Amino acid sequence: MDPEKTGRFIAERRKRKNMTQLELANRLHVTDRAVSKWECGRSMPDTSIMLELCKALEISVNELLTGEELEMENYNTQAEQNLLNLTKQKEQSDKQLLNMEIVIGVVGVLFLITTFAFGIGGYTYLSLPLWAMILAMVFGVMMFLVTMFFALIIEQKAGYYECKECHARYVPSLVAVIFAPHMGRSRYMKCPHCGKRSYHKKVLSQQEERLSD
Repeated sequence: MDPEKTGRFIAERRKRKNMTQLELANRLHVTDRAVSKWECGRSMPDTSIMLELCKALEISVNELLTGEELEMENYNTQAEQNLLNLTKQKEQSDKQLLNMEIVIGVVGVLFLITTFAFGIGGYTYLSLPLWAMILAMVFGVMMFLVTMFFALIIEQKAGYYECKECHARYVPSLVAVIFAPHMGRSRYMKCPHCGKRSYHKKVLSQQEERLSD
């Protein structure tokens, strides 16, 4: 997908419908600045409003993502290519999120260690009162738990888990991820497809990779 090409196409179709950027924005319940960014190629419309945008411009989602009107003979081929591009973008986004999870985890651990060291060191060497040491340690634990919670949210939403038994790939509930025993990013959970429990590994793609001929 080419954001600049899509942006030019949106502007062309909007003008053909005799709409201003503000009129299109009001119809989609967004700001005219958002429409301007689309048409300049600085951003893409959010997937949640793509159908409404296509309805307003009287185009298909495939034409929107391609940035041009499509003939029927090319429609299915381009639809498959657009789907592939969206899948690749999601995988890249999920990979970045999982990397962010590592950063959040490291920050949480370092914060916990720092607050414990400050509390114990202050109590031992700086004659801070006992309540100050306890407060620092409690604060450190609370912040650690908060960062771990956000890290778990990222792990649950980014990518999929693959069942070791039936190899189905799925997105579990946040509760299942929180309470599942784990080794790294593999978690011991019940598969919603085969019903068996095993360690399910984290994967980025929803489909298994195919071996080349």
